[in-house]
Amino acid sequence: MPIIKFKNVCKQYQRKTILKNINLEISTGEFFGLIGANGAGKTTLIKCLLDLCEIDEGCIQISKIEHTKHYARTEITFLPEQFSPPHYLTGQHFLTYIAKLHGYSYISEQVETICKTLDFDIVALKQSVRYYSKGMIQKIGLIASFLSKKQLLIFDEPMNGLDPKARAYFKNHLKVLKTQNTTLFFSTHLLTDIEILCDRIAILHKGQLPFIGTPSECCQHFSADNLEQAYLNCVNNVEV
Repeated sequence: MPIIKFKNVCKQYQRKTILKNINLEISTGEFFGLIGANGAGKTTLIKCLLDLCEIDEGCIQISKIEHTKHYARTEITFLPEQFSPPHYLTGQHFLTYIAKLHGYSYISEQVETICKTLDFDIVALKQSVRYYSKGMIQKIGLIASFLSKKQLLIFDEPMNGLDPKARAYFKNHLKVLKTQNTTLFFSTHLLTDIEILCDRIAILHKGQLPFIGTPSECCQHFSADNLEQAYLNCVNNVEV
């Protein structure tokens, strides 16, 4: 059963077409990756899904509920690409605040476990976020997302700023969540991670989806030995 469904979705901004006739379904428990160049419309597509910007045509459903209904997003955790927690809070205060918003208790043992999972120094929770590096800020956002224990994760460039060790830890934790029937929908430029993590992918190019399918199907369809070359063959040769 699709947990996310886009049907004939169109979006324009200042008379420029950003999304054109987007048709896409993502199944419950599926890990789905969205790839595309800067400006292809990936963030806009995610914002439309979350009703952070209006669509001009078509419809979007989350668990068969119209996406504009606030209760459609009850089981969603979202981490934006430009994540910036309030700089005046400590890491612990931020996680406590997010816990209240999501309606769960801040449990120190669970926080410590997920911090270790993402290679985040527990001592840093006592520090103000203003002193965090870019990677630490990204980790605290991911920690908050995972602590919510929501069944639908929507991430926009979730590995942005993470070092190789943290990326490896992050991917390992996602694999654990997949065994728990968690659904993941995320955008990324890291094609090697897409191949490892995703059941299916979509290429967004000039506001349209010229390909939807598995990474191996993408390589086969575009006559390539790897996903990177398949992506290049797609965007360089496919007319949309």
